[in-house]
Amino acid sequence: MAASSETLLNALQWRYATKAFEAGRQIDAATWASLEQSLVLTASSYGLQPWKFLVITDAAIRSELRPHSWNQSQITDCSHLVVLLKKRTITAGDADRLINATATTRGIEASALDGYRQMIQVDLIDGPRSQIISQWAANQVYIALGNLLTSAALLGVDTCAIEGFSPADYDRILGLESDDYQSCVVCACGYRSASDKYASLAKVRYAASDLIEHR
Repeated sequence: MAASSETLLNALQWRYATKAFEAGRQIDAATWASLEQSLVLTASSYGLQPWKFLVITDAAIRSELRPHSWNQSQITDCSHLVVLLKKRTITAGDADRLINATATTRGIEASALDGYRQMIQVDLIDGPRSQIISQWAANQVYIALGNLLTSAALLGVDTCAIEGFSPADYDRILGLESDDYQSCVVCACGYRSASDKYASLAKVRYAASDLIEHR
């Protein structure tokens, strides 16, 4: 089942932040379903999964979002636009949801997870991290973003992660202003245009010896 090292590294060398997508070219349903599952299967702290993922394919909505995205063409030209949402806060209900789902999935009593439930309560709900929970949730969402970028590259799908947008305007347009989740980061997915000059540029990365230290 394991992909080869060569396959992985070739995919990562191939991918880049796509600036121009081939408008009208769509990701096929099976490939997109796999990419959605890559989001679902992403790791998160405590397994809490403090996120949702809005997949925007409606052209009218994307046209409305584009002016609030620095007018970047990727918003309207890509095949699938994903708005990755973060949970605004973590509550006792979120902890209970995870405990109950774990107990059901693994065929155990929820009471067997009381200690784990208490760890979440003490750390994220009552502890100091409750004061910075929005940043904690954003950190989790970025794990999902990274997973999507790598998974897409392995399937030959181009992506562009986008932070150049107005979260407040996205929340307004997408009806999230009173929701438990809010816009965090955006990812455009599709296929690069032949006219995108950035596709042929050499990848700029610092040497491994500068970045990785063994102790």
